[in-house]
Amino acid sequence: METKTAIVQIKNLFKSYKRGNQIIPVLQDITLDIADNEFMALMGPSGSGKSTLLNLIAGIDKVDSGSVSIEGIDITSLSETGLAKWRSSHIGFIFQFYNLIPVLTAFENAELPLLLTGLSRKERKEHVEMALQIVNLSDRMKHYPSQLSGGQQQRVAIARAFVTDPAILVADEPTGDLDRASAKEILDLMERLVHELGKTIIMVTHDPRAAEKAHIIRHLDKGILNANTQTSL
Repeated sequence: METKTAIVQIKNLFKSYKRGNQIIPVLQDITLDIADNEFMALMGPSGSGKSTLLNLIAGIDKVDSGSVSIEGIDITSLSETGLAKWRSSHIGFIFQFYNLIPVLTAFENAELPLLLTGLSRKERKEHVEMALQIVNLSDRMKHYPSQLSGGQQQRVAIARAFVTDPAILVADEPTGDLDRASAKEILDLMERLVHELGKTIIMVTHDPRAAEKAHIIRHLDKGILNANTQTSL
């Protein structure tokens, strides 16, 4: 059996927050490898540290101690400027509530990350059209978010997440605001991104049905990563 290369390597990670004079531990001694081209679901009760761990992997938050290496780069050692530049080309974000800008069309929302790149207008157009084609929204690119269903809005958000061709997509409850049919469409699409485009997806979810789509399910409880993993068949 072929062993996949670890694209994410987390070692002895600790994270806490300060509340007044209190130090609240959130993550305790997390060590975790995530393979390239993997679809991993991260589960656990509210307050277990799932979203915090996702934010640390995405370079949104800083660790107290330990290291987070992505594709061999220790992102914990990067400056704020270096981290922002790294994040813009290596990470795509998928949120529960889509985070689309209401006054922009589907095309314009998907194009937003490309405005930070050196691509020409023509190149940006080609990238966006390809991304919207992959999420099956070529016929909706001139529509505004208010003219789209929840599932369609999430597909625009997913197009925006991978339009810059990042290696890793982080998804925080991506189906949490969708009905069952729309949620299935989104999960099927995410599965395609792994199989057809070679993306690595790290998904936080409370929904066991959503987690079943992942290759591997990991559990956090009170900031501690369970040593056991579930593997989907």
